[in-house]
Amino acid sequence: MSTPHIAGPPGGSQQEGPAPSKPKKKRTPKDSESTGVSAAGVAGWFSGGFSEAGKIFRLFLEVIRGIFKRPFQFREFIEQAWFIASVTILPSALVAIPFGAVVAMQTGSLIKQLGAEAFTGATGVLAIVQQGAPLVTSLLIAGAAGSAVAADLGARTIREELDAMRVLGIDPVQRLVVPRVIAMILIAILLNGLVCIVGIAGGYVFNIMLQGGTPGAYLMSFSALAQLPDLVMATIKAAVFGLIAGVVASYTGMNPKGGPKGVGDAVNLGVVLTFLLLFFANLILTAVYLQIVPPKGS
Repeated sequence: MSTPHIAGPPGGSQQEGPAPSKPKKKRTPKDSESTGVSAAGVAGWFSGGFSEAGKIFRLFLEVIRGIFKRPFQFREFIEQAWFIASVTILPSALVAIPFGAVVAMQTGSLIKQLGAEAFTGATGVLAIVQQGAPLVTSLLIAGAAGSAVAADLGARTIREELDAMRVLGIDPVQRLVVPRVIAMILIAILLNGLVCIVGIAGGYVFNIMLQGGTPGAYLMSFSALAQLPDLVMATIKAAVFGLIAGVVASYTGMNPKGGPKGVGDAVNLGVVLTFLLLFFANLILTAVYLQIVPPKGS
């Protein structure tokens, strides 16, 4: 019995129908978390940041307590102060000269447009003393001295010198950190005075030579707007900046991660973190000062 033959479409080829469409896969919350930043990751980042801030604050309290403990490491303090001064004095002077010149030229041009050339010296001095000198000092202390302190303590940490000191009953904070922090505070105060002197002198020279100012008017205008609390506040700022830079550099140096490579990462982290903290501290101190001390003549 023969099988019946089924005829195909005309032309000899069988046409295929459209392929069935696949159902679209619904996007789940798990997929969105894998492509973006999860809430748990953000929470962990904030938690780690607060934890590091708490550890830095604890080191700060240990430094304050170690200042009053005896014996004080006077020799270590002298050596660190000399080292910090040797790496920061020349850069501070070289930075202060063009900084004072730029402030003098900018303020002189603005004051001339307002028709108050007699206050050129006063405005330049205020800009340098209140903001310029402390900020230049903080940047050099954090960049030059802070990086050196963090590298030194980091090298001691990976060589397990700090652990050996703890085994022997010696407090590394009181033996190593406290002298370095006090040395950075002292050198920051001295550098602030140096930057003030060099910056004002540079502004004076450039105002006389390039802007046609008179020496008498520049010097006599000092007492018009400037006052003694401005210099006192600049000194306080320098001391606070030195304290912050010393504590942060010591913390990052004592907690490197990843061996010798971690020391370099700790130095970079310390410098960046110190810069951020110093600018925030400068904002807070300036706001408090302007609220407490009224401007002269007001």
